[in-house]
Amino acid sequence: MNINAFNNWLVKSEKPYLIMGILNVTPDSFSDGGQFLKVENAFTHSVKMIEEGADIIDIGGESTKPFADPVSTDEELSRVIPVIEKIRSEYDILISIDTTKSKVAEEAITAGANIINDVSAMEIDENMLQVAKNYNSPIVMMHMKGIPKNMQNNPTYDHLITEIKDYLSSRVKCAINAGIDKKNIIIDPGIGFGKSVEHNFEIINNLDSFVDLGFPVLLGASRKSFIGLTLDVEEKDRLEGSIAANVIGLQKGAKIFRVHDVLAAKKSLIIANKIFNPIDLIT
Repeated sequence: MNINAFNNWLVKSEKPYLIMGILNVTPDSFSDGGQFLKVENAFTHSVKMIEEGADIIDIGGESTKPFADPVSTDEELSRVIPVIEKIRSEYDILISIDTTKSKVAEEAITAGANIINDVSAMEIDENMLQVAKNYNSPIVMMHMKGIPKNMQNNPTYDHLITEIKDYLSSRVKCAINAGIDKKNIIIDPGIGFGKSVEHNFEIINNLDSFVDLGFPVLLGASRKSFIGLTLDVEEKDRLEGSIAANVIGLQKGAKIFRVHDVLAAKKSLIIANKIFNPIDLIT
């Protein structure tokens, strides 16, 4: 999928699901840190995900795993820009920049990225909304309680779903007031970002509540720790749990699935979609 097709997707009332392949250009991401730090390795992996059916490649140069330390703007730019330029030179595919820094977002868009994926819902950097407006960029606004360094220090809520919905509604209002086109907004309840194991299961079971806000919902459950802790498995053995979360997410109305294992995600969602939407078997 390219940006023109994505713009058409954004305005459709009935949207097919999309798969966002994760490309962590970092030394310390929780599941694949260090594997794709070199440009050639990152490019090779992006090609693999494109060939497996990814609609979007989501590139991040700063780990947002629990307790992660931030990196400088210059360091983040040095990691992501060469990769974006390399992919864009070969493929007309949607590229998302996973960052909380407006300078990184702007330079990434200039280099060929299309979407801004901000885990702070454009709150950490007050200039992020202006960048999105200036470039008419689609944005992903995610809920996070705290920051990566402290978000998993006993996260608590009085009313989990209501609090996350209220926060996302507030941030969406800020974006629209800043001049962001409503159709460019995607929301993400933030699985694993300031949530307990039980919170994550509750969020997935109530994704339809977030769909009710009227924006496409992104689900990022792939290989997250709530799966590992529940099944007592390491990151590399969380595929089945990730697939199960995505299938329920599809049933509950999620439209974008951020995944490490593109081919497995695509195959499982094809079958699940046929079950949930049997009319597709006839058309």
